[in-house]
Amino acid sequence: MKIQESAENYLETILVLKKEKGNVRSIDVVNELGFSKPSVSVAMKHLREDGYVTVDENGFINLTEKGLAIASSIYERHTLISNWLIQLGVPKEIALEDACRMEHVISSETFHALKKHVFHQE
Repeated sequence: MKIQESAENYLETILVLKKEKGNVRSIDVVNELGFSKPSVSVAMKHLREDGYVTVDENGFINLTEKGLAIASSIYERHTLISNWLIQLGVPKEIALEDACRMEHVISSETFHALKKHVFHQE
């Protein structure tokens, strides 16, 4: 299932905010990403229409099963890649930025090979 990088970023942000705060509203996403309220509103509308999120009567955003699967995958990639780059000696800020870009373009095969290598799995 391939979706746009921006949608992946929104889903990952919702997941991270949900872990930190418990409940997530659009304003939390605005504050986290630094985007305008209208931009986030349009993105949430598209994510709802595509079945990645639901928004309840109190304005709380919840990931659907489909949205959670993508968010979890992107978050795992980001965490593994950024930690690996930091271990290689890349400064943290640069590692986080690079991981943010790499997590969206790396193939599943390459990610699994990298994961295997990092965790020394046979």
